[in-house]
This record gives sequence, structure tokens and C-alpha cells, in this order.
Amino acid sequence: MVREYRRDLAVMYARRYAMGQNPLFGDFGGIGGNCTNFISQCLYAGSCRMNYLPTFGWYYRSLDDRAPAWTGVEYFYRFLVREDGDGPFGRMVDPAEAEIGDVIQIGRRRQDGAPGIDYYHAMLIVGFSGGEPLVAAQSIASLDRPLSTYEYDASRFLHVDGVRSDPGEPAACFAALYDARSLQ
Repeated sequence: MVREYRRDLAVMYARRYAMGQNPLFGDFGGIGGNCTNFISQCLYAGSCRMNYLPTFGWYYRSLDDRAPAWTGVEYFYRFLVREDGDGPFGRMVDPAEAEIGDVIQIGRRRQDGAPGIDYYHAMLIVGFSGGEPLVAAQSIASLDRPLSTYEYDASRFLHVDGVRSDPGEPAACFAALYDARSLQ
């Protein structure tokens, strides 16, 4: 079954925790960055559904028990645009199609001379100003930061289409997460 991704809850969570860490989660700031960990938290707040498949899933139980997609920019991208499986899912869209609650990843040209882009940072769209996305992010704590203030060579906009899961309303899960009481 596919149910609605609650963009409002994802943005509410982002606004609360962009400038400080939810104590339920580890902080990866000193070991590669905390941006995708934060984005995963936001999408979890809007979906209340993890995918517990080893290696290819998207979940966080503890600092030592999490899927690569929870904290890695490229792994997160591959998880989100997959064809099946539990949890939030989406697709790349043109910037004009992006909405609040969607994800932006930015990257730079590869430094080794090979073609391609190394995507290194993820942000959640929390608003717009004159058509420009305003984002929330961690690693460098940001809230309502215009996308144009970042330096990058390429961007990809990821629209969250919905959540594959059993029926149900994520309200109780969201409240526990938002109040830093429980992951479930």
C-alpha cells in the first residue's frame, strides 16, 4: 500500500532540529558530516516507516546499527529512487517541480578527472522565497538558508512521492520522535 508522505511533519521536524541534534540519534559531524542523517530523520518524521533490509534498507536503531542509506548521500539517493520496498520513495524532478519536504543534494565535479559528479551534501526544502528554495541542513546548521548561498557544480532535486507501508497514521510515531522520546 502507498500512503501520503506528511511534508508538514517533515518540515516541522526540520525546523525543530536543524540547529541542534535530536538526542535519539548519533552525530556524524566529525566523521564525514551529519547532513544525510538529519535528512533521514526528517523523512522518517514525515513517513514513520523505516526499511529494515540489511545493506539495502533505510533504518536507524543506534549509532552502530543503521543502514548505509541512513547516513550516506549516494546510498540515500539510491534508496529513495528504488522501485519497491517499504519506506519513503521518490524521483528526481526539475527544480520547478520541487515542494517543501523534498530533498536537494549538491555536488562537485570529480577531482580525479573522471566524468561525473560527487554528491556530498543533502538539504530539506522548508520554504521558498521568490521561487528560490530555502533549506534546512546539518553539518553546518542551517535553517531557511537560500540555496543560492551554497557553492556547488550540480544539484539534484528529489521529490518524495509517498510511503510504501501498511495503512496507518504516523501521528503517534511523529510525536515520540519530535519530543525525542522514542524512535517508534
